[in-house]
Amino acid sequence: MSREKLEQLGLDLPLFPTTSVGSFPKPDYLVRARADFNKQKITQAQLQELERQATAFWIETQEKLGIDVLVDGEQYRGDMVAYFAERMPGFTEGGLVRSYGNRYYHKPIITAEVQWPGPVTVDWWKFAQGLTKKPVKGMLTGAYTIMDWSFNEHYSDRRATALALAQVIRKEVDVLIAAGCKIIQIDEPALSVRPEELPIAIEAMEATTAGLDAYFITHACYGAFEYIYPGMLDLAVDNFDLEMSNSDLHMLELFRSHPFTKDISFGVVDVHTHVLEDQGAVRRRVEQALSILPKDQIWVDPDCGLKTRTVDEAIDKLRLCVAAAKAFRN
Repeated sequence: MSREKLEQLGLDLPLFPTTSVGSFPKPDYLVRARADFNKQKITQAQLQELERQATAFWIETQEKLGIDVLVDGEQYRGDMVAYFAERMPGFTEGGLVRSYGNRYYHKPIITAEVQWPGPVTVDWWKFAQGLTKKPVKGMLTGAYTIMDWSFNEHYSDRRATALALAQVIRKEVDVLIAAGCKIIQIDEPALSVRPEELPIAIEAMEATTAGLDAYFITHACYGAFEYIYPGMLDLAVDNFDLEMSNSDLHMLELFRSHPFTKDISFGVVDVHTHVLEDQGAVRRRVEQALSILPKDQIWVDPDCGLKTRTVDEAIDKLRLCVAAAKAFRN
């Protein structure tokens, strides 16, 4: 059914489409520029020009590698929740909290009704899509995760917060579709953190995507999926992008017990290590996927965003994904 939807949207993708989760490492010149901007040494316009340069680099790199569905690399973003909270009325900036490793972000605080400020990501999507004839994914953070990663001082409870945010995110989805975006990824890394709240996540995603004419992907990259599977399949998306390799493919056993009914972007390389897998290991992961999943459901990509890797490491891991996909197409 999902492949039929892609075709209805005018997207002719090969078997085992290759993509990536969203974020790429920022080149050294952009890391320096972002620090300089925070110190008021350069202007917003100067920073944005370097962000565009880095975005163009990653679009060109993905095309050279043979990736099928591209991303803009999020060169203009920092944290995946704070990026949106900083632009939406209703949020104020909280103190620094640790997200992972030695990375920190300012945890947003919801202090008033959250409002959509107008297009947040559309101009960047248009810029990236204008550089290639291949489809570029729209990239958003989902309402449930924004709710979970923020402090709430305004709405009555967590469900009310998530549903209010879903209405705001839906407006961003609307304008992406109006701009021509056909594949939209809505990241929900918090999906399995509180299994008892899965109904809230499902309701929020339904409010975000229902009735809209696009192919929707959701990315969830950590957690105890055994507590929310198969219920999570009720999310109103076409494709789950899952971190498979870092967990030694243990989720495949869940799929044996209950069929996986959506498309899956199957993570075949671990993004949390500098070690580059050998091609044989990556192909074996695809083989294991094929022992349970139909071939026309499987997309091939890294486990998660690549922004914590070096530029060269990210390219090498993407190259492994492409080589594995091509091997099974042949």
